[in-house]
Amino acid sequence: MRVLRQGLTRRVAGSLLLAGVVTGLGAGPAQAQEYRYWSFWDGRPATAGGTGASWGYATEGPGTARPANGGVVGFRFTVSADSAKAAGPRTAPDFAALCGRTPAEPGSKRVGVVIDFGTAGDAPAGERPPAGQTACAQVPTDASAGEALAAVAKPLRYDANALLCGIAGYPRSGCAEQVDGGGATAAKPTPGATGAAGGDDGGGPSAGLIGGIAAVVVLGAAGAWQARRRRG
Repeated sequence: MRVLRQGLTRRVAGSLLLAGVVTGLGAGPAQAQEYRYWSFWDGRPATAGGTGASWGYATEGPGTARPANGGVVGFRFTVSADSAKAAGPRTAPDFAALCGRTPAEPGSKRVGVVIDFGTAGDAPAGERPPAGQTACAQVPTDASAGEALAAVAKPLRYDANALLCGIAGYPRSGCAEQVDGGGATAAKPTPGATGAAGGDDGGGPSAGLIGGIAAVVVLGAAGAWQARRRRG
């Protein structure tokens, strides 16, 4: 248990350091840099006022978000500089359509899962996005969104900080990489160098996007630790 706690502390400390660096980068004047990554979304049901079901950018990571029975979660591979402008999944979060044929079972919950592998323009060099997938995950009542995803879309790939990098083998490599204006992978900026905050071109990642990614890292690491506690 002490080892797990120490490992979690190191991951969280590193992630908080990343968040602090990102905040500084995002504060510069700037044309924000874009990143290629898996974004995470909450499904919002239709309302009585006539608003259809929609997607909202998740406020916590899939390792700690615990959707209710009847909820829908979405994952979209995208290239974006700002989470407020990120493209959401292109399939509507319709629980009835996703789980209508999956009977309820005692002691479990049903969660609709939508996976959008993005467009060819968002794909890493040499890769092609697979067709989108939808599924109904039947998982324990306390399961996280990450556990619901794992139940229907293995293999999942995470980095050392518990950041979600790949779903169902896509992409084959890389994780939240910075891309240049043409969509190709670019080197991550080095603080103090040309192109980083304070550099010649004023570039830097958006605090809204990468700060959110850093928060997902922290929360994902916490979720992984909690899952290990339960298994222990």
